[in-house]
Amino acid sequence: MATSEFWQRVSANPPNPTQEWGENGAAGHQRTARGSAGLWMTLDAFTIFGAALVAAIIELHTGPIAGFRGFWHGTLIHGQSMGLLSALLVGFTATLITISRSLHLYHPARLTSHLHEQRLSVQACLVSGLLLTGTLYLIKAEGIPRSVVLMTIVLLTVSLSVRRFVFRAMLYQRFERGMNTRNVIIVGTGAEAHALRHHLQSIRQLGYIFKGFVQVPGVDTQLAGTTGDVLGSLDNLFDFARKHFVDEIFFTSPCERGVIKGVLDHARANGIDLRVIPDMYDGLAWNSTIEYIGQFPTIPLHRGHVPEVGLIVKRVLDMAVSTLVIVGLSPLLIAIAIVVKLDSPGPILYTSERIGKKARVFRCVKFRTMVRDADGRRAEIMHMNERQGILFKISDDPRITRVGRFLRKYSLDELPQFLNVIRGDMSVVGPRPPIASEVRQYNLSHLRRLDVTPGITGLWQVQARQDPSFDSYISLDVAYIENWSVWLDIKIILRTIGVVFAGTGS
Repeated sequence: MATSEFWQRVSANPPNPTQEWGENGAAGHQRTARGSAGLWMTLDAFTIFGAALVAAIIELHTGPIAGFRGFWHGTLIHGQSMGLLSALLVGFTATLITISRSLHLYHPARLTSHLHEQRLSVQACLVSGLLLTGTLYLIKAEGIPRSVVLMTIVLLTVSLSVRRFVFRAMLYQRFERGMNTRNVIIVGTGAEAHALRHHLQSIRQLGYIFKGFVQVPGVDTQLAGTTGDVLGSLDNLFDFARKHFVDEIFFTSPCERGVIKGVLDHARANGIDLRVIPDMYDGLAWNSTIEYIGQFPTIPLHRGHVPEVGLIVKRVLDMAVSTLVIVGLSPLLIAIAIVVKLDSPGPILYTSERIGKKARVFRCVKFRTMVRDADGRRAEIMHMNERQGILFKISDDPRITRVGRFLRKYSLDELPQFLNVIRGDMSVVGPRPPIASEVRQYNLSHLRRLDVTPGITGLWQVQARQDPSFDSYISLDVAYIENWSVWLDIKIILRTIGVVFAGTGS
């Protein structure tokens, strides 16, 4: 859901030039590439060993008894050729990974089409398989059944193709929901800029969201009908980037070498990817390869650091904890639903629009703890607010029901939010998702807390839950973002259990 209207009242304070996860520069780019590629390489290695094991089991039950029995007992059990078999398997794995890497199969999925990726995947498997069979012929390894080798290659090809197809289908589905997309600003307002914008918007599978043009004074001439899409001039580029949660900046306008170098330095400091059209780079990236965004050639000058492996582990942890809570506490959830319904008229669940990562709007769900017309009565009790600044909280809120007060005391009203976690709108641990009226009062530095997925619990909930200060609220959220790790999430989850049983909610 579009949220640009939320930013009309945001003040223009200078942004905090820190990176999303506390890393920056070329070293961060290299760690990102290594981390992402390393994950897919590891999965490929496990897939190879799995395919070989399945092929061996199939051959054991369906192949010629005498021939395979000799291989099974002589090679696998008594270890006569175990060293050779292990070396061949490791060599085959290394060959496949090397070929896959040379074919750019470990690059982000958004940079290639589905059919192109499938073709390259099959090509990598077949070339690696041919090298393996050629090696077996040259060393005369007659003790290894060729049927097992061929079956391993076939199973591997099918497995890798299916795995990549499923991953891409899931990625496209998340793009349609506005998740995992990348916000883009285009520097330039000429024909090239508009061609790039049309390209990004017409190919939805790329996952790019156009946020606006930035004009280069003295260089760009604005085309007719684009006034509403021009954010401003290059001088305020990174203010616009902070305001619109920009992930990548594309340069299409010819600029002096020093200007692009200055932007590159700021992009590194802010953890934002920077790409230029090949004709524009003027020798800034002699060793960089051209990457195609769809059919549009670009040269990446910088990529911000994103801990992809850690985020995958975080997502697995979210799914595991959420499933355990929903299944394990299902009797309690049913009992709470019945009590809420009997206690006061109105729905069992209360849903409200909240602002998530990159200002994405989603519907947050919880057990209803207030009377049915609570939202309409909020203006009447604003003078009773006990929090400072933007936050709103009343410990003795007259709108809270009898059951609602108990649910809030032990945070039981938030249990349905684990459904939001399963959907991907929230995480178990992260900054609390704000409502739109709060976000309208944020300045640019406050938007930092919207860089990550919001959570059910977080550092503020376990460390300063009763602190009325909005500054403390923001500083703890930023501290969590800049020092995030999976281990920190686990510690916060464990501390949350103690906080819940202490009944400090209100």
